[in-house]
Amino acid sequence: MMQLLVGPVLALAIGAGCRLLDIPLPAPPKLQGALLVLAMTVGYLLGDQLLG
Repeated sequence: MMQLLVGPVLALAIGAGCRLLDIPLPAPPKLQGALLVLAMTVGYLLGDQLLG
């Protein structure tokens, strides 16, 4: 349960930090790349639930 809270909080903190410091976001600039990152994240969370 804690992992589900830490992930989004950390992602928002990194995004806000990049915005405040004017650093390019460490994410793909295209929709397909963003969907790939989302799919990998969901797969990781599902694998963690199934194996844990």
